[in-house]
Amino acid sequence: MTSWVRRNTELGLIVLGAVITAGLYVLASIGRTASLPANIIPFLLIVLALLAAGHLAMRRLAPGADGVLLPIAGLLNGIGYVMIARLDQRLAGLQATWTLIGVAAFIGTLIVVRRVRDLERYRYTFMLLGVGLLLLPLLPGIGRNINGARIWVSLGPLNFQPGEFAKIALAIFFASYLVEKREVLGIAARRVGPLALPEIRHFGPVLLAWAASLLVMVAEKDLGSSLLFFALFITLLWVATERASYLAVGLVMFSAGAVIAWRVFAHVQERVDIWLHPFADPSGSGYQVVQATFALAWGGIAGTGLGLGNPGRIPAAATDFIFAAIGEELGLLGSAAIVVAFLLMVGAGLRIALRADSPFETLLATGLTTILGVQAFIIMGGVIRLVPLTGITLPFVSYGGSSLVANYILLALLLRISAGDAAAAPAPGADDETTFGTLRR
Repeated sequence: MTSWVRRNTELGLIVLGAVITAGLYVLASIGRTASLPANIIPFLLIVLALLAAGHLAMRRLAPGADGVLLPIAGLLNGIGYVMIARLDQRLAGLQATWTLIGVAAFIGTLIVVRRVRDLERYRYTFMLLGVGLLLLPLLPGIGRNINGARIWVSLGPLNFQPGEFAKIALAIFFASYLVEKREVLGIAARRVGPLALPEIRHFGPVLLAWAASLLVMVAEKDLGSSLLFFALFITLLWVATERASYLAVGLVMFSAGAVIAWRVFAHVQERVDIWLHPFADPSGSGYQVVQATFALAWGGIAGTGLGLGNPGRIPAAATDFIFAAIGEELGLLGSAAIVVAFLLMVGAGLRIALRADSPFETLLATGLTTILGVQAFIIMGGVIRLVPLTGITLPFVSYGGSSLVANYILLALLLRISAGDAAAAPAPGADDETTFGTLRR
């Protein structure tokens, strides 16, 4: 597919996404006030202007990039904004501002990062940056404990979650370090039972970053981020070495860590108890999960209709539980559409990884895609009680400035990788060749 066709396809999908977002905004207003919103035309123009800015930047800076990721992200962002506006007008105004900043960060990333492979040279800088951002909320004076988790930093009027940006920095570090050490990590230097393991000294920097993620769970009580970093670490290690034994070791480590955390830490025990027995205390600790469960049940197949449900009964409906609010008013069909959108994003990200020009780009694209996919799975799975609730945001959908800006930066990096491989993409009808095999060289 030529660059011109990709960009035109992207433009068409962006217009379609803007029309869908505006339509949902109209339906939400009619359901709430029984009248058309007076600002529908300005709203549609603003949505189009933001997405058009990203599209024009793509045409100028990355004409050969994937044509699907930006429209999907814009659609998810639009749906999330409509639900936030439905729930809280004040938060909707803030989310609009953060969306503007996110799109600006998206364009800025495309301008600054012209060759993703240049990031590989700064691996230890990104390691220190990632670990520093993870530990920043623990500093006295600026760290803030909100809703039981110490993951916020306050600098004057600005409040943000540094962990959202740490995940990108650590993904770059992991990808760069594992590309450099893939050969020694793939060589079995000793055996521990049935497992063949490399020299432990080669794991030093990676284990340091991983230990910092464990500290997040213990000191900051942020279970979601700890699980996300662990999944990122194990996935990239497996892809880099192509050794299934690392998956087995990772599963054992995760199982042991989960049991130990459950026995030692009270906040982990509480999360597990709420997950297994939310109706044991439906008006207390289990209230949030119970209300989300009822909301999904009331939504049924087609939903109650935008503006016709009662998602305001769910605490933190605009952040942690926005998926439940969508499920109530858009039903199973709307919820499934959100899941499909994330599946399409993950599929596009893995396709970019398969076609990347270098091993570093392959690993980085895999890592960034893992962050998106695992984060979406953790929060949606927590809302429907598939896994314990961890309280992270749904990418591009939930309210949250740090998450939105970080995810737009992540998206820009993925698109920059895809733009770099455009010239080397296989001709139509030719068999696609993956570059995972190059990791063995």
